[in-house]
Amino acid sequence: MSLSMKTKAFAMALSLGLVAGCSSTGDTGETGDAYGSDVSAVDQQGGTVYGGAEDAGISAGGLTDAERDRARAAAEQAAEEAKRAITTFYFDFDTSEIKPAARDVLIAHAAFLAANPGQQVRLEGHADERGTKEYNLALGERRANAVQRFLIVNGANRGQIETVSYGEEKPAVMGTDDSSWAQNRRVELIFK
Repeated sequence: MSLSMKTKAFAMALSLGLVAGCSSTGDTGETGDAYGSDVSAVDQQGGTVYGGAEDAGISAGGLTDAERDRARAAAEQAAEEAKRAITTFYFDFDTSEIKPAARDVLIAHAAFLAANPGQQVRLEGHADERGTKEYNLALGERRANAVQRFLIVNGANRGQIETVSYGEEKPAVMGTDDSSWAQNRRVELIFK
């Protein structure tokens, strides 16, 4: 046999071996699943979430309505607490308009204040270094007052909230670039 014939025969044998090794025997395995997997689908009635056997995995079917309600309430409370962990709100240049992304978080703070009438909060308004000191003090005050109005409209009591403006006097970040200025245009909620 020539070298070319031997190469062709070897390539053909290798190809047949590869095809034979990759073919399926059609055996469904022990689980009875055509794909040999132990993962089952979730049904609409709260059946097995994971696991091939009835007693394996997590089952939502065993929860009572009261347990589901408690779990849902706990998840909602955890989400609200996570929102309340955010206490600094940023503003665009030369404006006191609250950004849409901050509104849900401020609503969570307002709900917390409404549910806890003894809780006090100080709103500290800040500005970047551009502009005069007087202008920046007034801008910081407008920002703090905007947050105060938003909290009151959403359930907080005016007596719980104190506002103060520091203008440009307490920068969060030192620097004279856009990134630094953006971090200094803010209102901070300080709970007492």
